[in-house]
Amino acid sequence: MGKHNEFGKEGEQIAVDFLIKNGYKIRCMNYRYLKSEIDIIAQKGDVLSIVEVRARSNDRIISIADTITPKKIKLLVAGAHQYITENNLALEARFDVITILKNKKIFKIDHLESAFYHF
Repeated sequence: MGKHNEFGKEGEQIAVDFLIKNGYKIRCMNYRYLKSEIDIIAQKGDVLSIVEVRARSNDRIISIADTITPKKIKLLVAGAHQYITENNLALEARFDVITILKNKKIFKIDHLESAFYHF
């Protein structure tokens, strides 16, 4: 596995730990539907959070959150719709982004709630 993939998996675990610490229940990780993959599906109260995790070792060229393309958003929406439908959920859903910036051994975590498309 490449170093960027290892860091990506590490980033997802950091995000899970962060969410749990902040009162979320993890419902699913790496949910797949067709070409869509949702990193984390979490719930806090009556809100279902569809979470995209972005981890990087630098943020010099472009903001991490800005790396999520319209195509990726469309895939996340399709995957979220399928998950909600197949689990017959009646919850408010939102799309969050958790960014993790690694600087040496220090991690900076930002949780952007309702980062894009909300239904």
